[in-house]
Amino acid sequence: MKNFVVVMTFTYSYEYAVLKHLLEQEGINHFFENEVMANVFPFYSNALGGIHLRVHTNDVLLAREIIDSLQLPKHLKIV
Repeated sequence: MKNFVVVMTFTYSYEYAVLKHLLEQEGINHFFENEVMANVFPFYSNALGGIHLRVHTNDVLLAREIIDSLQLPKHLKIV
């Protein structure tokens, strides 16, 4: 997928459930690389380098704003 960059990496899919919903709600072009493989074989996640959140270059700033807003103490934190 051309023009998509890694914004964040996760080990398990439950770590980004809220984030995935927020990205879809904002219409941000994204996908989670290695998601299916890590869900089928959870112990492969480390071998694959984790589950990579890839976002289109046009949406990177907005995606990072959403991620940063989740990191604030008053909101849910991404594990």
